[in-house]
Amino acid sequence: MEPDSWPAPAKLNLCLRILGQRDDGYHLLQTAFQFLDLCDDIRIRLRRDGAIRALHRLPGIDPEKDLSVRAARLLQRHGNRFLGADIRIKKRIPIGAGLGGGSSDAATVLVALNRLWALGYETERLAALGLEMGADVPVFVRGEAAWAEGVGERLTPVPFPVPWYLVIFPNSPVPTAEVFHDPHLTRNSRPIRISDFLAGDVANDCEGVVRRRYPAVADALGWLRSFGNGRLTGTGSCVFADFASKREALAVGARVPSRWQAIVSRGYNLSPLRAAMPAQIGDGG
Repeated sequence: MEPDSWPAPAKLNLCLRILGQRDDGYHLLQTAFQFLDLCDDIRIRLRRDGAIRALHRLPGIDPEKDLSVRAARLLQRHGNRFLGADIRIKKRIPIGAGLGGGSSDAATVLVALNRLWALGYETERLAALGLEMGADVPVFVRGEAAWAEGVGERLTPVPFPVPWYLVIFPNSPVPTAEVFHDPHLTRNSRPIRISDFLAGDVANDCEGVVRRRYPAVADALGWLRSFGNGRLTGTGSCVFADFASKREALAVGARVPSRWQAIVSRGYNLSPLRAAMPAQIGDGG
């Protein structure tokens, strides 16, 4: 029996280095992905008429650009010409927060419809399709915490430490494209090794640009750094700090100003989606 709902988990970028830029505009990077148990909830009902419909509306997003719909149509073009789907998303991951909500939704739809439409695609084939929609989609399809290189698609699974995180969303969405197009963005960082990251090299090259353009993010990051090693995830706008225990994370989370949203979660090296259905997305991966 298939699940009634499919989780689409959030992620953190535990570091982010920009090494260069390709001729097509994509940036070459290094980053470390780890999952949270904060998840969007996706429900899918099969259709026999081939239609793909979103039964939800995401604020500020054109329904035709909704990544969950685009993922379903992409998979339909490649593997299924007849079946359709009604998709409903209950959003819990803030939009524009740097937590990968849209990419995760797309990945979960690919994984779910691969199963519901009985296509039998292996993980790597789904991940390759996901890359057509964004560099973050493959890591959600694979469902393992990973060190990422290239444009984010070259993934090396790594069992990172799993502290408790306090994540703060300062209610100021940050468009990723705006940050990557900023002329002041560092684009020539030296590459590091995974061991360098694990030893404490956790810089985020986007931080300076985001702090300058988004004062609310700068304020949240400054506040958090008075309690721990606050960092920016991805291009933001969420900031986060790690703690040795849930109790410590909750104690600081209780002091977060009411103008911001606070999330406490443990880091996960196996995504909630993969944990819920290992036989589905583990085969061939």
